[in-house]
Parts: sequence; C-alpha cells; structure tokens
Amino acid sequence: MVIIRIVRMTFLPEKISEFQSIFEKCQNDIKQMPGCLHLELWRDLDNPNIFVTHSHWETEEYLNTYKNTEFFGLIWKRTKALFADKPLAFSVEKVS
Repeated sequence: MVIIRIVRMTFLPEKISEFQSIFEKCQNDIKQMPGCLHLELWRDLDNPNIFVTHSHWETEEYLNTYKNTEFFGLIWKRTKALFADKPLAFSVEKVS
C-alpha cells in the first residue's frame, strides 16, 4: 500500500521566496530517500501564501524513517521559522 502524504503550509508573505529556495535545493535529495516514490509542490490559487507538498511513500515505515533523519530535522526547522500559521499534515491511502 502506497502512503500519500499531504502537508499544507501557510507562509509569511515576505518568506515565500525563502521557502521556495529551500524546497528547490532539497527536493532532489528528498526524492532520493529510500521509499520516496513521488514529490510535488503545489500552490493555492486563492491564497498564494499557502503551499502543499504531496508525496508518495512505499510504506509508512519509509515515511517515518525519513521524518527521523537529521536531513528532515534541519529542513523542517528552517521551514517552520517561515510559517504564518500552524501547518496541517496527514497521510492517506488511495481507495479507488
């Protein structure tokens, strides 16, 4: 079963370019993580301060292993400092 991970983040307007730079620099490393099958960054059409990461993982164990890496810890710390609001993160599975 593939795990689909959605993370919705609202950024301070003046921090958007900094977030985009962080994502641009680390996206290939994330895609190379064991178990990562897919990664995209989306932007809300109605609120340009909102971005969503959409990723697919082979299993929940691979996702959790990634979230426990030093790499993730550093990226998440830098990203959290740019937030205007609390993020929303959840995992789902495709039903049909």
